[in-house]
Amino acid sequence: MRPGYDENPLNPVPPVVWMLALPIILSEAAFGLAQAGFIGGGRYAGGVLRQLWVERTAVAPEMFLRMWQWGEPGVQLYRLLSYPFVHYSATHAVFVTVFLLALGNMVAQQIRPAAVLAIFAGASVAGAVVFTLGAALLPAVEFGLLVGGYPGVYGLLGAFTFLLWTRLGQENANRLRAFSLVGLLLAFQLVFGLLFGNAGYAWVAEIAGFVTGFALSFLLVPGGLRDVRERIRHR
Repeated sequence: MRPGYDENPLNPVPPVVWMLALPIILSEAAFGLAQAGFIGGGRYAGGVLRQLWVERTAVAPEMFLRMWQWGEPGVQLYRLLSYPFVHYSATHAVFVTVFLLALGNMVAQQIRPAAVLAIFAGASVAGAVVFTLGAALLPAVEFGLLVGGYPGVYGLLGAFTFLLWTRLGQENANRLRAFSLVGLLLAFQLVFGLLFGNAGYAWVAEIAGFVTGFALSFLLVPGGLRDVRERIRHR
């Protein structure tokens, strides 16, 4: 066989990325089985099960604000890490999974698996916290629930942007080009949300996730801090 012809035409996705995608895939499989009558039964079982999981995993700003005001135990804090894995619809989950696999694959090729997990988790938590703070600062605005993995995905996008930003700096190219992808993704989501009627304030959490992923990369990407010190030294 000629060299190269036995190679996989698709880049294998690292296990850490599948680890993040698997809960989303399994939850959608459960909703599909319920809708088909294998779990729970009934015509609307899939929708009922999805709604139940959304209610038990989503970030509800009012709930966290009440916990803070009343000094209640943080028994609901698990939601900061559970909401990325349950989605409003199969379409929502498919888009998140596609972006997660694509961006996660590119980032995981260059940093440690633990760093990938830290960026996704850190961006998800930061997105939920900023989303809740936004609801607290703007009580007249209905923020609703925070559901789905986009804040964590934007964290991976922040890490990928950092990697591209660093490479462009090494090539003495315009580093602002590194931020073009996040602009395109935000524009895509805005158009998608307007067309399908689910445009809300989740973009607040997504931008917070992006900033968190970019900032964490200074600590988690090899050579990140060194690059900053060298730039400061040469000024």
